Amino acid sequence: MSERWVSAFLEAAAAERGAATNTQLAYGRDLMDFSGWLATRGRGFAEADRADVEAYLVHCDAQGFATSTRARRLSAIKQLYRFAFEEGWRADNPAIQISGPGRDKRLPKTLSMEEVDRLLDAATTTGRTADDRLRNACLMQVLYATGMRVSELVSLPLTAAKGDPRMLLIKGKGGKERMVPLSPPARAALATWLDRRDAQEALARKGGRATSPHLFASRGKSGHLTRHGFYVLIKDIAVAAGVSPAKVTPHTLRHAFATHLLENGADLRAIQTFLGHADLATTEIYTHVLEERLKSLVLEHHPLAREP
Repeated sequence: MSERWVSAFLEAAAAERGAATNTQLAYGRDLMDFSGWLATRGRGFAEADRADVEAYLVHCDAQGFATSTRARRLSAIKQLYRFAFEEGWRADNPAIQISGPGRDKRLPKTLSMEEVDRLLDAATTTGRTADDRLRNACLMQVLYATGMRVSELVSLPLTAAKGDPRMLLIKGKGGKERMVPLSPPARAALATWLDRRDAQEALARKGGRATSPHLFASRGKSGHLTRHGFYVLIKDIAVAAGVSPAKVTPHTLRHAFATHLLENGADLRAIQTFLGHADLATTEIYTHVLEERLKSLVLEHHPLAREP
């Protein structure tokens, strides 16, 4: 019964809201964990009440799960029961009035501009072949120039980058599209890589081999570089750059993009658009950067802040 509920819910989420594959997998795992916990109490999705959901969240807290994980699990449970109510499987939503655990107050890890410069330089010399090095340079330049999510980066279609674009069309969460401008270095790296990709495509067609529609193609099942593959690659680039690999992930480059834009005067709403955040509250985690910049402006320009 539980598996049928989860399967139907995930199918509807994919069809109606365009939920990303990674989101579906996470929700599926969360809901099956909740189902397993309910089973230990002799209950299922159909019988669970508000007290059960709250007790499960207490259980997750006791297991040491992060605030973000507990928030996601509650979100999955709420959405499942909303779906069950709409389908007539339940006469109520037992989770509807339960508040989430709130947001973590920890600031995102980021990188200095000098560290990013070293990473971008190292990418041009990291790789076994000349093709690998051109691809790696393009990956890093485009990631830092756009702040896109790693899943968006590795799955970029070849068509999105054709014609020396000033703006890159990115398809994000829920199938939502956004336009992000490319920096001159990113455009140059992209143009160089596209020339090489065109040559690769021509050789593949000449040899009767299948071609990939992705900018960063691979021979794997997905047809493009995987998230894990890029994660391993960026660690190699960090070592070559002399930057601690523990500090460098695709997500820290995304944070660096947002942080450095704010440090240089960008508007928070613009950052929200570039990052593809549906809610400005998600972007506001970067306001600590804005606060520091405003403090320095006051200290530098206010007449009473000057030493006599």
